[in-house]
Amino acid sequence: MYLILLSILIPILSGIFLLVRKEFSDRKHLTAAAAVGFILTGILVIAAITTAYGTSFELFHLTRTLPIVFAVDDLSVLFSALTSIVFLCAGLFSFEYMKHENREKRYYGFYLIVFGVLNALCFAGNLITFYLFFEMLTLSSMPLVLHNESHEALMAGLKYLFYSLCGAYMALFGIYFIYQNSDTLTFTPGGVLNGTGLSHTGLLLITAFVMIIGFGVKAGMFPMHAWLTAAHPAAPAPASAVLSAVIVKAGVLALIRVVYYIFGVSFLQGTWVQTTWLILTLVTIFMGSLLAYREPVLKKRLAYSTISQVSYILFGLAVMGTEALTGSLLHAAAHGLVKAVLFLCAGAIIYTTGKTRVDELRGIGKEMPLTMWCYTIASLGLIGIPPTGGFISKWYLAVGSLSNMLPVFRWLGPVILLVSALLTAGYLLPLTIHGFLPGADYEYQKLVKKEPSFYMTLPILVMTALSVLMGSFPTPLVDWVANAVHAMF
Repeated sequence: MYLILLSILIPILSGIFLLVRKEFSDRKHLTAAAAVGFILTGILVIAAITTAYGTSFELFHLTRTLPIVFAVDDLSVLFSALTSIVFLCAGLFSFEYMKHENREKRYYGFYLIVFGVLNALCFAGNLITFYLFFEMLTLSSMPLVLHNESHEALMAGLKYLFYSLCGAYMALFGIYFIYQNSDTLTFTPGGVLNGTGLSHTGLLLITAFVMIIGFGVKAGMFPMHAWLTAAHPAAPAPASAVLSAVIVKAGVLALIRVVYYIFGVSFLQGTWVQTTWLILTLVTIFMGSLLAYREPVLKKRLAYSTISQVSYILFGLAVMGTEALTGSLLHAAAHGLVKAVLFLCAGAIIYTTGKTRVDELRGIGKEMPLTMWCYTIASLGLIGIPPTGGFISKWYLAVGSLSNMLPVFRWLGPVILLVSALLTAGYLLPLTIHGFLPGADYEYQKLVKKEPSFYMTLPILVMTALSVLMGSFPTPLVDWVANAVHAMF
């Protein structure tokens, strides 16, 4: 119990300490304080998921019938582990990258607070606890978007706040109705709706749809996706990495909790809610890939890619089958690793060269070969090519769709996934091709190697290696995720 609380409180209190403390006399002291917060939180998360697995406890009651509950289950383990890996790697990257940004103390303060809030989301044991920290996530992460205080960042932050609050209020609307039609808001595999609730099927289906749209905002699902392409390019590169790799996964986790632990698959399967949700996910996958293909700015291209790739996960959730859900959870992990690598590579390129557009990066592979090899491997993972984890997750998504008895969607899903994969290759690999093969007119005599420092290179290498390991030796993770999925039905 105490380890769960400490994994939440330590980063939040550390972040508050950095925010209220006077400026450090030496930048090394600031980075050392931030590093202690990152490492200690990571250790506490590992301790919590190993010692408190399968347990839950009530912290206190908001009202007589609304307890604040924390628990550790399979979803907690998966999402908290992913969060810790990405936050630790992006945090290490920040130590070098943030040298050319102002207000570092504020950045590290809010970065740590977001780390703690995400841990609370992962360990939330009921819907009201989850919702409270879901709202806190928006408020604590918005300063990361606003960090450089430019007009672009201000507009992006306001858009992020507006969209996120609209989505959260839609979810809150649904929570009111669930509370009236269920005995508990505690996450329960198979759902918690009781007999009385099932007698109001029409109203509850509308409630489920409103909540899917509301929580889908954080996951960048059409039609509430526009905040994402504004926020990601405006934020510093390591903040963009955690936004894309982890923070959008809060929306994914919310949808899993609502669909599989509150309403239940048996209640939603075969309804207009499932059909509409499937349509929205496929539209988002295709639209995001197409817009990414047309986008010339690197970080914005990666942001459109996030819209598309996260909806791969949502598609698997909407299919509501065991293999498709297995693919969704695997893709949540695979996407988290490779998208963090891609954003950190983009950050390394911007930091080293100052260039932000794809058409400016001809020959970048000659200048930064190690960074671009990691970028290329991560791109293969996003496309879904072995031996990366993206191949394994997309395989399960396609097989799960084909094995389900959904009219039209049974074959349309894999077709859209394949078209999206081709578009993904079309918008990611040209940077590799022109980067390593710039052509005969490239000025080779002026070539200067510009690899970033150890602090920026190491986290990129670690997450690239993890992505390859996930695809090369997938059996342990696949078996573990499959067992977790079967327990959710």
